[in-house]
Amino acid sequence: MATTADSILVPAAPDLLRAIARWRDHIGGERRLAAKTLEAYDRDVMQFCRFVTMHIGAPPGVQDIGALRTADLRSFLAARREDGAGARTLARGLAGIRSLMRFLEREEGINGAAFRALRTPRQPKTLPKPITPDLALRVTTAAEQPATTPWIAARDAAVLALLYGSGLRISEALGISRGEAPMRGVESLRVRGKGGKVRLVPVLPAVSRGIEAYLKLCPYRVGPDGPLFVGARGGPLSPRIIQKAMETLRSALGLPDTATPHALRHSFATHLLSASGDLRTVQELLGHASLSTTQVYTAVDAAGLIAAYDRAHPRARS
Repeated sequence: MATTADSILVPAAPDLLRAIARWRDHIGGERRLAAKTLEAYDRDVMQFCRFVTMHIGAPPGVQDIGALRTADLRSFLAARREDGAGARTLARGLAGIRSLMRFLEREEGINGAAFRALRTPRQPKTLPKPITPDLALRVTTAAEQPATTPWIAARDAAVLALLYGSGLRISEALGISRGEAPMRGVESLRVRGKGGKVRLVPVLPAVSRGIEAYLKLCPYRVGPDGPLFVGARGGPLSPRIIQKAMETLRSALGLPDTATPHALRHSFATHLLSASGDLRTVQELLGHASLSTTQVYTAVDAAGLIAAYDRAHPRARS
């Protein structure tokens, strides 16, 4: 849409084409959206304009877009569903179209009430499937790691142990500094999660031993402010390296494709919940304000968290 040639592909009246070009410059320049997001928005708006053209019998102008009702937009969603679009695709498509509509409201003065009134399709809840406790323990053992270099095998095992043993996200594990390394005798770790929220997570002795084994073998000496986990050349470890290690483990251990690093975090929650039944404790350990979108979790004190963790987690007995 950024060029005249691109604009020809969009079935729209000249005034709407010009407005779309300005909107495209706005979101690409001022808002600096990612290239893939821009491409997706381009496709979404093109599909929408094609639908409106068929719906009203002519390429739409700016005022035609403003005259659309919520029922018209529901017809658009229904048509996209008939073409095979799922809930996630529809939601993303609406995001692009609503972005354009907000721009037209601001720049062209049209009414976008119908777009605001339209509900976003409900998204299916998709969580990684947990793996069994026995397999989780094998995944977090250095001897099972596919790496040929001993220190890298120990590193990968230590990272995966933190994901399963403490329920961390991979970004949280790789964000730990060398000075924060949970060594022997350290029972908890402060983790900065999404939105800068800090939570306290217990660290099992087995996890501390894995980290100590990695540090003993690691050839790089990093200062306390440097990353705990480093790559083969001594720089910060990329999440993709751990993802690739897990992919190789899946093949070696016969795990399903759903066995990802994040699935270890989900396994942590599932195994604790099945053992203790304490949903609130699991929520706090994961750093979730709520496991649903409508309830807010009531905080549990740190001592209670550690006691519940030691009592319920499979690795507490190792």
